[in-house]
Amino acid sequence: MPNRYSSEKRGLSRPEQPMGDAKLILWIGLAVLAAMLFLGPLRGPKATSIAYTEFKSQVRQDNVSEVRIQGDKIKGVLNEPRKFGAKEEGAPAFKHFTTVKPPFEDRQILPLLEEKEVAVQAKSTEGTWLNVLLVSLLPWILIIALLIYSSRKMREKMGGGMGGGIFGFAKSKAKLFTKSKSDVGFKDVAGLENAKKELQEVVDYLKEPDKVHALGGELPNGLLLIGPPGTGKTLLARAVAGEADVPFYSISGSEFIEMFVGVGASRVRDMFARAKKEAPSIIFVDELDSIGRVRGTGLGGGHDEREQTLNQILNEMDGFSPQQSVVVLAATNRPDVLDPALVRPGRFDRQITLELPQKKARKEILKLHIREVPVADDVDLDLLAGSTVGFSGAQLKNLVNESALLGARKKKERVGMKEFDEAIDKIRMGIEREDLINDDERKTIAYHEAGHALVAQLLPGSDPLKKVTIIPRGHSLGATEQLPEEDRHNLGRRYLLNRIAIMLAGRASEKVVFEDLTSGAGDDLKKATQLARRMVCQWGMSEKLGPVTFRHGETHPFLGREMAQPKDFSEHTARVIDDEIRKMIGNMENRAKNLLETNRRALDILAQALLKHETLEQDDVVRILNQHHSVREEEKKTGTNDG
Repeated sequence: MPNRYSSEKRGLSRPEQPMGDAKLILWIGLAVLAAMLFLGPLRGPKATSIAYTEFKSQVRQDNVSEVRIQGDKIKGVLNEPRKFGAKEEGAPAFKHFTTVKPPFEDRQILPLLEEKEVAVQAKSTEGTWLNVLLVSLLPWILIIALLIYSSRKMREKMGGGMGGGIFGFAKSKAKLFTKSKSDVGFKDVAGLENAKKELQEVVDYLKEPDKVHALGGELPNGLLLIGPPGTGKTLLARAVAGEADVPFYSISGSEFIEMFVGVGASRVRDMFARAKKEAPSIIFVDELDSIGRVRGTGLGGGHDEREQTLNQILNEMDGFSPQQSVVVLAATNRPDVLDPALVRPGRFDRQITLELPQKKARKEILKLHIREVPVADDVDLDLLAGSTVGFSGAQLKNLVNESALLGARKKKERVGMKEFDEAIDKIRMGIEREDLINDDERKTIAYHEAGHALVAQLLPGSDPLKKVTIIPRGHSLGATEQLPEEDRHNLGRRYLLNRIAIMLAGRASEKVVFEDLTSGAGDDLKKATQLARRMVCQWGMSEKLGPVTFRHGETHPFLGREMAQPKDFSEHTARVIDDEIRKMIGNMENRAKNLLETNRRALDILAQALLKHETLEQDDVVRILNQHHSVREEEKKTGTNDG
């Protein structure tokens, strides 16, 4: 499936490779070629040095076939290999020799060579100096080329390929975007209408700043995008880059920090200097929390590298003048750890919160992502939007991609609703496993999931049941899926207690049917305990403790996990909290157990249907329960009900 948001179309610029690399490789190649051309002739058979008189003696004996004279050096070849002198008795005979002419002119040698018909080659001495020069300089050329290449690679790694030689790491790594480099605009961002309005105001101001200046207004120095992962913070920044006809500098907060002290602050100065020079402009800092954490908490005290970088950012943002028209756009999912000086008015004046998309926005996001995916006629976007409660924009994009992959695996020409449903199950519950489970375990799992499903159907006000299955997926051996009819913003106490009862219904079913307990309820107990703790400690839903909150493992609003925090209550209060949580969970388990005992026959029918079909949809569960209800009514009329 074509990816609309590939790096080129998003405008993700890659550092261009400097032309010096190609030139350097060319010069190295020429040096090697020169070595081959000039050193090749110098290499040859190994020659043995002999005396000049011995050379003339061999010529007179007709044992020299050819000689080559170059300056005062003579190289030659013997017809028959020889060895000379008493000291050479143990040495092997040789055929190639070399000797040196005496300093005085020997007028007999040339006539002697002509008389013995020796082939004579004479070579000018001018080329000798060139060869010697090349031979002596070639190693230095290669060493210098290697140093230049290593220096350039170091500069690219430490300084983003920018100038400055080995000191280029102090330069900013921010990538420059222009409108022509990105085709992502606000039209490509579904939902987030309020955030787009705020950012559109900034884009309009940068295009026509005189309209605001005429009324005495000033542009906000900074806008902070806050939201859970995957809600579109970075995508909004890319859309701003596509909409604004001004220079747009993008950088991640972690790119400021290096092992050298002061590098981050230097990069901040360089980045802001470049942005001010090309004002009006926009600077986008992704993952601001990596450098914007509260000062004084690092291991290096108040002088570590991260805090120096933050101090420089604070100084640069506070030094803006209204006419410079430089806007800092930042994104984070950890606003709770940011330094207060960073989020005060005058620096990040506006904070834009991005929430998970609601049903209408999810439908628009799905429309956006299926534009280049051939979908079948049975695909219902309204139903998909309702089935993806809690999905972020990134998860919805992944849903479309997974559906396309499933369709391709099945060799389908169009992606149907079945592929979307399978993709939702894959994302929510994990990949389907082909585990071999024995009959006893399958029966236990069937009754466990049937207990969840039955209590979910019987409790009033609970979320509608969508699917129940005993097919192993991910880390679970079975699953019961519920989907709310609409997005919920406020959760009532009765609704939350029903959720706890449904979570514990699988464990209660094991008690009722097998009079035993298994480890299959471990995850249910964990979730039920977490929910009960939040009801007691954060939402004031305990009658005994009253409307009081306690800092006891508070859940992060964006990351969805508990944050370790010191307790702010006494040990007596801690015991009361534990008693209330235990009481709440125990009451809900007894409630689920009573419902299952009262409707034991319906539980057996659901479990047998799961053992037969493995997966039951909502309509199947409703039909089975309606048949059971009809049978119960008929038994009551005939008086054959056995309880």
